[in-house]
Amino acid sequence: MICIQYDDKTNLAMEKNSVSIHFVRSALKPIIDQDIDINDILNKCGIDLSVLDNPHSRVSAAQFGQLWLSVAHCLNDEFFGQDTHRMKVGSFAMLCKTLIHCKTLKNAFVVMLSFFNLILDDFYSELVVDGQYSKIQISYKNQLSPQQIAPVFGYETLLMLQHGIACWLVSRRIPVLVADFAYPEPSYSAEYQLMYSSELKFDQPYTSLSFETSYLQLAVLQNEQTANDFIRQAPTNIVLKYKNHSSFSASIRKILRATPMPAWPDFYSFALSFNMTRSTLRRRLSEEGQPFQTIKDQLRRDFAMNLLKQTDQNLVDIAMQLGFAEPSAFHRAFKKWTNQTPTEYRAQL
Repeated sequence: MICIQYDDKTNLAMEKNSVSIHFVRSALKPIIDQDIDINDILNKCGIDLSVLDNPHSRVSAAQFGQLWLSVAHCLNDEFFGQDTHRMKVGSFAMLCKTLIHCKTLKNAFVVMLSFFNLILDDFYSELVVDGQYSKIQISYKNQLSPQQIAPVFGYETLLMLQHGIACWLVSRRIPVLVADFAYPEPSYSAEYQLMYSSELKFDQPYTSLSFETSYLQLAVLQNEQTANDFIRQAPTNIVLKYKNHSSFSASIRKILRATPMPAWPDFYSFALSFNMTRSTLRRRLSEEGQPFQTIKDQLRRDFAMNLLKQTDQNLVDIAMQLGFAEPSAFHRAFKKWTNQTPTEYRAQL
């Protein structure tokens, strides 16, 4: 059995979800467009300027959360300048403190989307209920010319806020069944499978997240105290969506992090340890929006990128440490995660 020695930096990468550098660059763009020096902001967030040039770099959720706050305060806009009307600093906190007085998630969605429609001029959000399935639907009100591109980061930010707040309100992850986007597929669309859903559709009439209507009847569980805690931890907790540390997915992550990858327990072993059948555990993880394979892929991806970046180990040894029987399997998996081979990723660092 091969034992992996985790250093502090490795633990950090394994412990916290990471964010693609594409979102970092999108967040910084309005700052750069105004000729504002970004070095102070990056230093405050612990992000090295050089990583901006590598499209496959990643930062921790905490770093991106700090970047979000820094850019918002610099622009006095919690929506990164993505709308012609600013979402002034403090708007997010006011929204959260308003939503805790709603009875159900459906009530909260109506209030939340009305809030965004009042604040923003260019984006329009609505809740569409259609039998068994419902969706948050976002449209862009301004007519785009053939030369203009859709405000992709505006859509991404709205979805991140609306879905993240909804999950927090009911204290559980709301699984997204299908995610539609009103723009062409971006080069980093692999991120969307981890952020939203495995079912992605591009060039659609609207941008939307679909989920089961039954979630709308869930009670809002938050209060003034938990709202203050949530706001104090924002926006890192929004970036990570809702995380219940007592959930099954959190328990599985904890066990996997403490176990050398070649010795990771299989799904059946986890089901036995939780005293449930495989179908029951599969359903519970689906309800939390964290299928077993997704959990493993996220941990392997982050650890693989960390080894490629911080060690000189050859790819055969890295593949073995990650639990792959053959280096070719590691190559295929890494390219699926990042759209780049391990050799290409290491060469660009």
